[in-house]
Amino acid sequence: MTDDSQSGSGFDMEESFDVRWRHVLKFTSDAFAVGNPSLANALAEATDRAETRRMIAVFDAGVVRSNPGIEDGLRGYLEAHADRVPHLEDVILTPGGEVAKQGDELVDRVLESISENSICRKSVVLVIGGGAVLDAAGYAAAVAHRGVRLVRMPTTVLGQCDSGVGVKNGINRFGKKNFVGAFVPPCSVLCDQELLRSLEDPDWTSGFSEVVKIALLKDPGLFAELERNRRAISDRDLESAMPLIARSGQLHMEHITRGGDPFELNEARPLDFGHWSAHKLEQMTDFRLRHGDAVSIGIALDMVYGGCTGLTDPALVDRSLQLLAGLGLPVFIPELERTVDLAEGLEEFREHLGGELTITMVRDVGDPVDLHEIDLQAMSQAVTELKRRSRQLQQDGSLSQ
Repeated sequence: MTDDSQSGSGFDMEESFDVRWRHVLKFTSDAFAVGNPSLANALAEATDRAETRRMIAVFDAGVVRSNPGIEDGLRGYLEAHADRVPHLEDVILTPGGEVAKQGDELVDRVLESISENSICRKSVVLVIGGGAVLDAAGYAAAVAHRGVRLVRMPTTVLGQCDSGVGVKNGINRFGKKNFVGAFVPPCSVLCDQELLRSLEDPDWTSGFSEVVKIALLKDPGLFAELERNRRAISDRDLESAMPLIARSGQLHMEHITRGGDPFELNEARPLDFGHWSAHKLEQMTDFRLRHGDAVSIGIALDMVYGGCTGLTDPALVDRSLQLLAGLGLPVFIPELERTVDLAEGLEEFREHLGGELTITMVRDVGDPVDLHEIDLQAMSQAVTELKRRSRQLQQDGSLSQ
């Protein structure tokens, strides 16, 4: 309690407190096989007396199409483990991709199901799908009763290596990426590597931009592994790719749990490396551009900008562009040349951060640096240089047309 002479009222008080969270990330194979305990464990650990609780499941319709029988597989699995998991009350199918979070339709559907099926705060929402479905359904779980227990099963490379591991949930509004949302950690994240086999090639490829991102930020060894294994990754060799996906997920999780800023209260957000332009490019293309592809282009632009300004070793710029191209990722689209629109992306990013512009760049692998100003003339030069390099990569056969 403060001194009366300082306060005037004599009743001003201040306390600090910490909230303890348990963040769980597991990788498995054939999660719906009855003999695999991973999903049952995740659901049982999500709440107390789990067998007395209720649950709804949200399925990405694309996952259901690509994996016939998966819904029946879930129902059979839950019946086999009925003595230790919540009772399934409803299954919601929803279109996947960015359309899932382009408004509040999915959020409302999940909220309605939570209400109609008496899903209490200690009941569970299980979400199985790509990052956009995880984001939107997770937002609904976060705001219902001020928080229903959430278990995620990301089914894409992007979801398993990055977005599904995070604590963010949200949807796009007013043409802006993730404008509405909440920070609520999931009770568990369960990644089934077998579900990656059914991905279409572009969805497989695009997720690796986030693996490149985290490698550049934090792990020279992972970056070198990506360089050595890029052909195997392009050929969808799961045995070669899974350790790299899992390592990326681990690094993202460690940043959240050990980085000191899990709910992004500070302006510096290293995990958004390459994202300021990526978010704007998604907006500029009416979200037709995949998030992972946008991030690849954003990384390429920031690496070239670093090279143009003397911040980044030119040899690393070359290696990074070669790696992205070698993985089959894009490094340039014509929309980048709309420099006025692109500059607006910096202002939107500053606003999103909370005031001060903070853009993470990379001096060397594992050596990030935060910039608080961007030279727009140098950035325009970087766009021109990136366009030239993209053409060169295409001529060399390193970049897909």
